[in-house]
Amino acid sequence: MDTETKLQFVTTFSSLITAAFGLVAALAWNETIKSAVALFFKTDSQVWGNLVYAILVTILAVIMTMWIARSAKKISDQIKAEKKS
Repeated sequence: MDTETKLQFVTTFSSLITAAFGLVAALAWNETIKSAVALFFKTDSQVWGNLVYAILVTILAVIMTMWIARSAKKISDQIKAEKKS
């Protein structure tokens, strides 16, 4: 196996492992947030609790996506500026 293929293999493998750990963490947070919402919205119907949960997770996902995109753009701009220098 040549060096380029090994590098591609290691890069892909590390991405998959990172994604797997991210999924495990997301599932853990999923259960934690569900439990927290259940503590505050004690009703016979779980509809309100599920609605609040879905809204909170959506807001968090939007905020984090925007933050990550801005961070990536800053880094990309820095790299472009360094290449021009």
